[in-house]
Amino acid sequence: MESSPHVWIETLRKSHDRLAGLAELLTPGELREQSYCTGWTVAQLLSHLGSGAEIAMLMLPGALGEAEPVGREAFAPVWEVWNAKTPDEQAADALAYDDRHVTTLERLTDDQLGGMKLDFFGTQLDAVGIVRLRLGEHALHTWDVAAQHDAAATVAPDATALLIDNVPQFLGPRLGKPLGEPFRVRIVTTGPDRDYLLTSAESVTVADWPAGADADEVPVVQMPAEALLRLAYGRLDPDHTPAEVTADPDVLARLRQIFPGF
Repeated sequence: MESSPHVWIETLRKSHDRLAGLAELLTPGELREQSYCTGWTVAQLLSHLGSGAEIAMLMLPGALGEAEPVGREAFAPVWEVWNAKTPDEQAADALAYDDRHVTTLERLTDDQLGGMKLDFFGTQLDAVGIVRLRLGEHALHTWDVAAQHDAAATVAPDATALLIDNVPQFLGPRLGKPLGEPFRVRIVTTGPDRDYLLTSAESVTVADWPAGADADEVPVVQMPAEALLRLAYGRLDPDHTPAEVTADPDVLARLRQIFPGF
């Protein structure tokens, strides 16, 4: 996995630029339409990213060791303010706060980045881990906006290249929901190339395909890496599954059950 926080921040900047380019073309009516996220309009989805950027900036001084860590009790007042905005305000303010957050990260020194740490639900994150969380959310929600009018939309290649290695370490065990019966599948990706073994038992695990393992023992799914990312976030429904995905329909259906999304 990429170890330079500067690379992650640069990719987050590009994701912001992509989101801004998409959002600025939306009409007031389109902002009020249902987004890919169930229960959220496009404006509310953008509001979620905007409030997330504001909360990230609230948490940054604590992560840098310059102030006491901010607790979750500080989040609700931020959400209340954003929820009270009009859809047009939510969209415009989201882009402004998102840009401000990325700019703040870009201005951090190497020493500041090297000392960053955040306790995220019991997991200690460094600068890369903190930006990785934001990039994952940002890139997928940017896809949510793009997919509103383009069923063939994909997660940006630069974000995919960084986030794909997050699947085994974080996304699989955190987002995966075990089936009621044991299940294993080999997942082979392109762009970039990865070879994984997903196991659903008492929990969901994703690991590198074991060297020397019998490939005939488990079914194989082949897909672009960005499709695997979307699968992990519950965004690989039949209408948004690229033709490059090759799998037994029953196997793919089980994978969608394991990753219902949110």
